Amino acid sequence: MAIVSAKLCRYLLPLNCCLVKYHSINSIAPSHALQETVKNAVEAKAYQDIPDLLISFEQACQNPNPFSFLSTFPHRMQVVDEMLQSFIPIRPRSRAQAAYAYLLSFTLQSSNPLPLGLAILQRTLRSGCVPVAQTRLLLSSAWLDCRKESRSVSDILFEMQSIGYNPDCSTCNYLISSLCAVDQLDEAVKVLKGMSKAGCVPDLESFDTVVGAMCTVRKTSEALDMIQKMVEKVGLTPRQGTIVKVASALRANKEIWRAVELIEFLERKDYPVGFESYDLVVKGCLDSGENILAGKLVMGMTEKGFVPYIRTRHKVVERLAGAGEWKLANAVRQRFSELRS
Repeated sequence: MAIVSAKLCRYLLPLNCCLVKYHSINSIAPSHALQETVKNAVEAKAYQDIPDLLISFEQACQNPNPFSFLSTFPHRMQVVDEMLQSFIPIRPRSRAQAAYAYLLSFTLQSSNPLPLGLAILQRTLRSGCVPVAQTRLLLSSAWLDCRKESRSVSDILFEMQSIGYNPDCSTCNYLISSLCAVDQLDEAVKVLKGMSKAGCVPDLESFDTVVGAMCTVRKTSEALDMIQKMVEKVGLTPRQGTIVKVASALRANKEIWRAVELIEFLERKDYPVGFESYDLVVKGCLDSGENILAGKLVMGMTEKGFVPYIRTRHKVVERLAGAGEWKLANAVRQRFSELRS
């Protein structure tokens, strides 16, 4: 094995062994040596050295977690808070990636994971570091366990303030997306609704994540209600990708009239509807045999400068003509001609 850098010597002294012996076949396992080294750094309040220590022991196993010794510390929250604050000035910020990951993993699997786990998550996100994939499962599990104790969403979030942190959108949005990722959509909706009570107003990402999850499981009524709330109560402009997801789910459910109503609603509110959403709904009309509706919708598209794909244009005109709707068919054909399509 490679010899550990001299910088670590002051932390390894309590082990009463030299570095060469540490790396011999009969020495302490790297993961346990790492834990002891990190513990020494914490006891010495040399928190800013911890990220480099973790990097130096990059070959160490992840089990046990290098921060597992914190479970025996009487003032664990204070120590973790001091550690988090010391990581803030570290540059580049990616140096603290492993430290945040280990610390968050340990905390979320401890006996009292929240609100400390949320505080660590917040600092991780604000540092620009990306939590490891396992975090979503651990966070969701910790959150659901807390909710089983009949604690409200706002109460759990408010507890962050008791340790010096305020809930924010980034932290709540990560929680929402984590719950959606493990099929806990109903709980994600409750988090969305409870954010405001905790002094954290949901943003576009909050709503888009929930609406997208609703569309995935084809809960179209709930998705439409959420879009309406976004527009009328919160004043947010839904992303084009979100509108496309809703339109696609409505088409899959053969709820084409509701898809048309969605477009009409957004237009009345002066919210933009993109080409892809129109295209999906027109095709849905054709799939459902709503040919007249398709013709009228195409006319609305052209007024906005959108020209349907050639195959769709031909289908609309042919279907209208086949249904004896010559007047509308000619109007649609004339409109295409005017647009030189």
